[in-house]
Amino acid sequence: MHSCTRFLILIFRPFFGIAATIAPALVKQLREETGAGMMDCKKALSETDGDIIKAQEYLRKKGLSSAEKKASRVTAEGRIGSYIHDNRIGVLVEVNCETDFVSRGEIFKNLVDDIAMQVAACPQVEYLVTEDVPEEIVNKEKEIEMQKEDLLSKPEQIRSKIVEGRINKRLEELALLEQPYIKNDKVAVKDLVKQTIATIGENIKVKRFVRFNLGEGLEKKSQDFAAEVAAQTAAKPAPTPANEQPAVAEAKETEQPAVAEAKETEPK
Repeated sequence: MHSCTRFLILIFRPFFGIAATIAPALVKQLREETGAGMMDCKKALSETDGDIIKAQEYLRKKGLSSAEKKASRVTAEGRIGSYIHDNRIGVLVEVNCETDFVSRGEIFKNLVDDIAMQVAACPQVEYLVTEDVPEEIVNKEKEIEMQKEDLLSKPEQIRSKIVEGRINKRLEELALLEQPYIKNDKVAVKDLVKQTIATIGENIKVKRFVRFNLGEGLEKKSQDFAAEVAAQTAAKPAPTPANEQPAVAEAKETEQPAVAEAKETEPK
C-alpha cells in the first residue's frame, strides 16, 4: 500500500468507518491479558488506534456495563473448585452461574480455578467483599487508627478523613474480590469476574470460600533443647574416675608392709 493511500485512510477513516489494520499478535496479547473474546479485542484495538493500554480500559468499561445489566439474574448453577498447595494449604470455592452449559465450559472452569488459587495466595483474605466485614471489626480498626501518634496533632476533620481512607484500604485487604489478580495485578478479582461475564454472556457470582492451613488451631509442643540437656546433666551424678580406685588400693598395700616393719624394729 502506497504511503499516500495510508494517509488517506487515516484521514477519512473516522468518516467512512474504515477499520485500521490490527496486528494478530496485538490481538492475541490483549486476549491473554484480559480474557476477552477475539472480536471484542479487535474492536477495542480499532477504537483505540492500536493502543493496548487504552484498549484494556475500553474492554474494562464494556465489561462493567455488561456485568451490571446481568447482576440481577438468578445464578443457580456453577462449580465448586479446589486448590491444594504443597499439601499444606487447601482451598474450596463455590462460584455460581446461570446454566449448566456454561458451568461445564473451559472459560468458567478456568475462572473457578484461578479464584481458588487466588484464595491460597492471599492468607490475609477473610471475606468476599468489604461489606461482609463485621461492624465491630470496622469500629475497632477506626479506634486504633484515631489514636495513632501521627494523627493526634491534626484537626478532627482532617484526622477523620485520613482514618476513613486507611480503613477503606484495610477492608480491601481483607476482601477477596478487591485483591489484585495474581496473574495480572493491573486487574482486580472483581473486574476479572465482570470480564468473564461479558465474555460468556451470563451472570457470575462468587458465593463463598474456605481456606485450610495444615496444623491450624493445634498446639504444637515447643522444646527448648538447651534447657532439656541442662536438666538431664544436672540430674545425673558425676561419675567417679576409674583410675582413682587402683591408686587407693595401692596406697593401702604400701601401708601394711610399713606397719609390719615398724613392729619388728620396736624394742622388746
